[in-house]
Amino acid sequence: MTTLSSVQYMLVYNTFSFTIAAMFASFIFFIVGRSQVGEKYRPALLVSGLVVAIACYHYFRIFNSWESAFNLINGEYVPSGKPFNDAYRYVDWLLTVPLLLVELIAVLALPKKDREGLFGKLAIAAFLMIALGYPGELSSDTATRAVWGTLSSIPFAYILYVLWSKLGASLSSQPAYVQVLMKNIRLLLLFTWGFYPITYMLPMFGIQAQSSLVGVQIGYAIADVLAKAFYGIMIYWIAYAKSEADGSLPAKH
Repeated sequence: MTTLSSVQYMLVYNTFSFTIAAMFASFIFFIVGRSQVGEKYRPALLVSGLVVAIACYHYFRIFNSWESAFNLINGEYVPSGKPFNDAYRYVDWLLTVPLLLVELIAVLALPKKDREGLFGKLAIAAFLMIALGYPGELSSDTATRAVWGTLSSIPFAYILYVLWSKLGASLSSQPAYVQVLMKNIRLLLLFTWGFYPITYMLPMFGIQAQSSLVGVQIGYAIADVLAKAFYGIMIYWIAYAKSEADGSLPAKH
């Protein structure tokens, strides 16, 4: 930890606050939204709600840890001696990344032959991606961070490849409007998941320690909002569009 200016500290503080609010609001949206889609797509929205609920809890803990890690002295935020526990974020990813994959598989409603074994492979790859990245996150040595980051990128690339190919293969069987949404969620996956390694590499670019700390925290928070809350909204629209296409929308009273 390093001394931060008031602006640097508050940027992270307010970003964490925004992230908590975004996760909580999207949780309410997903739970209410379940009643607006066909029954077979409701599990996807239940998982969406679970993802943002877990993220909201962990960001609340991260927020509290950030507050206790600094003391305001003469207009600057000085390390208090209490460690900033960034491990909450990795615990969150261990739980939510596999669930994000479940969301997509659930809303696709793939045939049984295409679903079998798919989640197991992706869950193992997700675990390896997060577990291999964590030692590098803890290290202040650029070479160590680079080695673990490279190892973590292998299962990361595998997950993107499988999802991209599976999504691509399922496009032709979807209604026209759903195809547009599916293409958009593929781009969202590529953008948001690609944002994590970029943020991970920030300390390797020789950036000042204060700026690096702030950049990593804000970068991960923005990526989480996009990859969980906004991604879940995309899942909702796909579920709604598929429900409309197959005539399973709930009757309006």
